[in-house]
Amino acid sequence: MTIESVSSLGTDYFFLDDLLTEEERDVRDRVRFFCDKYVIPIITDYWEREEFPFELLPKIAALNIAGTTIEGYGCPKMSATAAGLVSRELARGDGGLTTFFAVHSGVAMTSIATLGSEEQKERWLPPMARMEKLGAFGLTEPQHGSDAGLLETTARREGNEYVIDGEKRWIGNASFADVTVIWAREENDKLAAFLVEKGTPGLKATVITGKASQRTVLNTDLKLDGVRVPAENRLANSRGFGDAVQVLTPTRHNVAWEAVGHAVAAYEVALTYAKERVQFGKPIASFQLIQGKLAKMLADITAMQTLCFRLSQLRAEGRMTIAMASLAKMHNAKRAYQVVADARDILGGNGVLLEYHVARHLADMQAVYTYDGTDSVLALIVGRDITGYQAFS
Repeated sequence: MTIESVSSLGTDYFFLDDLLTEEERDVRDRVRFFCDKYVIPIITDYWEREEFPFELLPKIAALNIAGTTIEGYGCPKMSATAAGLVSRELARGDGGLTTFFAVHSGVAMTSIATLGSEEQKERWLPPMARMEKLGAFGLTEPQHGSDAGLLETTARREGNEYVIDGEKRWIGNASFADVTVIWAREENDKLAAFLVEKGTPGLKATVITGKASQRTVLNTDLKLDGVRVPAENRLANSRGFGDAVQVLTPTRHNVAWEAVGHAVAAYEVALTYAKERVQFGKPIASFQLIQGKLAKMLADITAMQTLCFRLSQLRAEGRMTIAMASLAKMHNAKRAYQVVADARDILGGNGVLLEYHVARHLADMQAVYTYDGTDSVLALIVGRDITGYQAFS
């Protein structure tokens, strides 16, 4: 193989593309084209204004990717690898858009598909797959993030209704979602999930502003004051916090892939910039320090992608554990953050300008590092798995 052909591999340095099926390549290419043509040219303005790009929703719907791995009900039933590639390619475009999709297609639709009755699936999943109806997912609370299993929102049965009271925080999409999956504590002290529809009296969503990360996704504070939902809106098969974990574990798989997308985007910008930026009479890509950074960045990306491919295989086989997904998310979030930070350094002063996109990815990685399990909590989940001792309550 010639040097030219190796350099043309970009970030696929170990020929991982060879492992993809035609269907997986098609999904990847469709989402990549969408981001290159429609997202990247406009997203900086939305990011700076802290607004969500609603204009992109019809184009996302046309990709036919909502529901990812769900079978039936108009969902695409793609492979676990393809679902990961969707997250990676969306993140190359924008982290907030990735989170919007992860909330709608991931935790909201997955909650209904995994825990809902047949009637609930038939009612909600087809229009959500077409993105005619949008979803949100309400688990975390102002006082309960990492310890979400201790949530204080309550649901009490009154005749043919449930009355829900409590507060939620960092709930993406909830300011415009048609349905929000709300987790609450029933009178038997067990957690259950409820479908709360848009416009239900007593439900108030306030968009959180002033974020320095993932500025295009609309996170909200939710207040539920005597919110009444029909008894049939309780997700039929939700019987405890373990069911919430069942929904969230595949999400960590996707976030591990998302981290790769941010790293790839930043690396591509840094490599192009280093070849074009001339200092001391020659491109900075010719300097040893820059080459050293780029080599280590590519090594991290290669390791992250290899980890993701194997994790996707395990997920497809039904062998992925919460510890495996936690390890992948923990590792990739840390390494991706470093890759993006190195890219910002390579760009020098220009690295802080939004027009180069790297600063946006660096800021968004701050959120990726925290959500779906902080670095410390994920480390303790893995630590519990390898030692047999639980180091946290």
